[in-house]
Amino acid sequence: MMTGPDPCDPHPMAGFPQVCFIRNTVSNPNIEIGNYTYYDDPDGSEDFERNVLYHFPFIGDRLVIGKFCALARGVKFIMNGANHKMSGISTYPFNIFGNGWEAVTPDKADLPYKGDTVVGNDVWIGYEALVMPGVRIGNGAIVSARSVVTSDVPAYAIVGGNPARTIRTRFPPETVERLNALAWWDWPVEQITRYLPLIVSGDVDALCAASPSL
Repeated sequence: MMTGPDPCDPHPMAGFPQVCFIRNTVSNPNIEIGNYTYYDDPDGSEDFERNVLYHFPFIGDRLVIGKFCALARGVKFIMNGANHKMSGISTYPFNIFGNGWEAVTPDKADLPYKGDTVVGNDVWIGYEALVMPGVRIGNGAIVSARSVVTSDVPAYAIVGGNPARTIRTRFPPETVERLNALAWWDWPVEQITRYLPLIVSGDVDALCAASPSL
């Protein structure tokens, strides 16, 4: 029985190493990647972690990316470690240079903290898009190339621009609700393979009918 590519193979496309299933190459315990999510980059697709910036372990924030996501070359995530204290007159981080300046080290609670950054399942993020700290991107969303995502993205929305705004939604609200409940990305891979023609089609009714849970 055909069950698709091996999710444990970092480079599932023979002879084409610019595509990588990055769950196999990420080592940071605060980065969680779902099966089949890939990063496409001819300049080292297996080194996706270099695109997760200011991700300091003492901050403790996580980057969570779901299953079956497509991340284009140059996609970057800014994490909470990039934030500076903004309540004073100066935002300059004097404390990090020591030599007496550490006396003004801010408490962690004084630094802006937006929480974890979470990307849902079946999300496509385009070329050189930038995702800011604490953003949540819903299932099935599309982020246009070179967008700067500063706020949450609804499921199955298409966003673009700086800051990214909703261009349109891919489906009506009731259909989005059905697709989120369907959660085809959590099916056994054999079932996904069997129903691929429906998953890549626009026939939501037929796909829902194929699910034993709906």
